[in-house]
Amino acid sequence: MSKTYIPLELRRQIAHEAHHRCGYCLTPQFIIGRPLVFDHIIPEARGGLTVRDNLWLVCRRCNEFKGARTEASDPLTGETVPLYNPRMQSWTVHFTWSTAGTEIIGLTAVRRATVVALRLNNEISVGARALWVQGGWHPPEE
Repeated sequence: MSKTYIPLELRRQIAHEAHHRCGYCLTPQFIIGRPLVFDHIIPEARGGLTVRDNLWLVCRRCNEFKGARTEASDPLTGETVPLYNPRMQSWTVHFTWSTAGTEIIGLTAVRRATVVALRLNNEISVGARALWVQGGWHPPEE
């Protein structure tokens, strides 16, 4: 979570751009019932600035797993690659949902590494998504 103050108008602008959902797992704020947080894509700990181009809205779970990371290892190739950038890259180009709509599948090395590093398919999230699918709230439309 940011140690630097983010002005209210900038918060509103980013939340609107992000459609009030997590940039990594696409979970909408209304489903989880708690505020999303602002992620520094390049973390402050690595010199990232608190500016619009370096901020995006994410859920607390993804933010905690991301931490100060900017890269991770692709589980298929072992190659170290940058993490997915929700501000600059399109989710649907790089990820897809499993047939059941509960798991996120990375389509490239960067996306596979992001799925593993941020634990996007952890047991709790997959279980919650299964309930959301039953309720007709998931998977979200892009």
